[in-house]
Amino acid sequence: MSSGSKLYLDYVITGPSAPARAVLSAVLEAAPVASLLMRPGPGAAYDAQVVRELTALAQKQGVAVLVNDVRVARDVGADGVHVAWSADVVEHYKGVRQAASRDLIVGADAGRTRDDAMQIGEADADYVAFGIPPHVDDRSRAAERQLDLVAWWSEVFEIPCVALDVVDAEHARALSAAGADFVGITITSDQSASDAAARVRAYSEAVSVHEDAT
Repeated sequence: MSSGSKLYLDYVITGPSAPARAVLSAVLEAAPVASLLMRPGPGAAYDAQVVRELTALAQKQGVAVLVNDVRVARDVGADGVHVAWSADVVEHYKGVRQAASRDLIVGADAGRTRDDAMQIGEADADYVAFGIPPHVDDRSRAAERQLDLVAWWSEVFEIPCVALDVVDAEHARALSAAGADFVGITITSDQSASDAAARVRAYSEAVSVHEDAT
C-alpha cells in the first residue's frame, strides 16, 4: 500500500515561449504533477500568449492550471486562481473568491498565521496553503513553524493543505509526513530542462511514502 502528497508545481515564467515550453514539458514528463501555478518573474507581467500555450500543454496531461489573477485565468482558460501571501491576504482572497466564477478553483497562502488560515477556509477556499513569506529572515525556524501548521491543519480540517516555498527534497519529505496534501516545488523557465526535471523527480520520490502491506 502506498500514500503520499501530490506535487504542486510553482512555475515562474522568466523567458519567452520556446524555452518555457521545453522546461515545462520536461518537468511534466519527469513525474506526476497534480497542479501547476504559473506566475511571472519579479517585476514582470503575464504574457497571455505564453501562458495560454503552457496552460494548454499542462491541461492535456490532466494538470490543473492556476494563475494569480482572475482576469488572466479567464483569458487563458486556466482552472483557477492562487492568492499569494500578503499582510491583508484574507481580504484579498475574499475579493478574488467573489470575482471568480464558481467553476474556478481558488486557494490562498495563509503564510504562518492560524487565524488567517481558518478565515480563508471558512470563506469557501478550495485549498489553504502555508508558505514562508519572503520577508522572513530566519528561514529554518519558519520551516519548523510551517511543519507545525501543516500537521495542525491536516489533523483538524478537511480542506486540502498545500505546503509552499519548500527548500529541498528532505523538507518536502517532512511536510508530506506531516500531512500536506500537496507539496510545492518552484521551477523557473530559465533553468535547464534536465536540471528542472531532475529536481522534480527528487521531490516526487520524497513525497511518495511507501508502506509494506501487512
